[in-house]
Amino acid sequence: MAPILYKASWSPAVRSVYITAKVLNLTFDERDLNLLNGEHLKPEFLKLNPLHTIPTLDDGGNVICDSHAIDTYLVDKYGKDDSLYPKDLYQRALVNQKLAFNLGMLYPVLKEIDLAYIKGEIKKLRPKDVEEIKTIYNFVETFLTNCDWIALPTLSLADIHCYTTISSLNFHLNLNEKDYPKTCQWMKRCRNLPFFDGDDKGLKLFEDWLGSFQS
Repeated sequence: MAPILYKASWSPAVRSVYITAKVLNLTFDERDLNLLNGEHLKPEFLKLNPLHTIPTLDDGGNVICDSHAIDTYLVDKYGKDDSLYPKDLYQRALVNQKLAFNLGMLYPVLKEIDLAYIKGEIKKLRPKDVEEIKTIYNFVETFLTNCDWIALPTLSLADIHCYTTISSLNFHLNLNEKDYPKTCQWMKRCRNLPFFDGDDKGLKLFEDWLGSFQS
């Protein structure tokens, strides 16, 4: 039986799970949730995930409620190798470090801006939003100084998660090649991989969805 994925396809976090699953050649039993209609707050979903967040994975009764935890679990259980999330303790720590960067610094900036638009608090970026995004872009540019990928010499889960968040931030503040050449080259490397094929559809859904709150 295929794992059940509760999701909204526009979500950057869901998109990271899609990309990881594509690397693993894994398919899901997909269950769409309309967050604006409150489907994530229904009692049956709250029993699975009291935090009412997406994505949520139900793999034969094993429920996981965060995209980072979901993807590390999927690689460990279904991966034919450990290249995305190495078993070597030091290499795994390097990937975990950048996953923590996405979870603790990168994604919260995107979430705060998105919620401000959704709640009608802003119609354009505030100066503090611009500065926070530029700080994030500068960190990523530094990460890529001596390496083509975010955490390891090869693609890892860190690249997948940071890519889906940064490509979404790019909708709010353009990531230009003059100021961030290494980051733009990294983005192109990701997009050119077959596993990222189709992510542009999810990104377009994100842009259309957020754009509806900006008019």
